[in-house]
Amino acid sequence: MKTRVKWVEGVSFVAESESGHAMVVDGAPEAGGRNLGMRPMELVLAGTAACTAFDVIWILKKARQPVADCVVEADAERATEDPHVFTRIHLRYSVAGSGLDPHQVERAVKLSKEKYCSATAMLAKSAEITFEVSINDA
Repeated sequence: MKTRVKWVEGVSFVAESESGHAMVVDGAPEAGGRNLGMRPMELVLAGTAACTAFDVIWILKKARQPVADCVVEADAERATEDPHVFTRIHLRYSVAGSGLDPHQVERAVKLSKEKYCSATAMLAKSAEITFEVSINDA
């Protein structure tokens, strides 16, 4: 996997992925940014939530579960001193579908956390990662 990050101006950058996608990354105004894009650590947290959401959907579809929606909200705390790593991440999964098996949903979330999600596996080296699951009919 490769990526390229090009400085634009101030603390704004364009990040390009090997798969051909691009996005603006910017710093906070107090750090000289213009609020044109996500902050780098926001990207890390969003990527983590997306990584585990991907796993959950993939696992539920393989289990032939009628999943209609999946939202993962992530709240994180960071260290007060440099390098300000994440020290705590709480993931809230909201999964919806008509006739979902709650056991299968819990299983999918646990498999993501314990086996498949590369992002949570890496971040677990510095952060306590907790989660909660809610299941809704769709």
